[in-house]
Amino acid sequence: MTKPLEQAIARVKQLPETEQDAIAALILEELEDEARWDKAFAQSHDVLAELAGAALAEDQAGLCDTLSL
Repeated sequence: MTKPLEQAIARVKQLPETEQDAIAALILEELEDEARWDKAFAQSHDVLAELAGAALAEDQAGLCDTLSL
């Protein structure tokens, strides 16, 4: 465990149980959210690679317009 995490837990231990539970819920929710994002990005890699390949093929075939910004 890292030093900052140890310090955070030490401070949380000093709080009333209801606040400890609220902080625990926030941490668990954040960890679950990160896991969902990791899973979503892992699954989307193939789709993104396919879309990129299609876009490059369209460009090479001259089917894209040049943007003038």
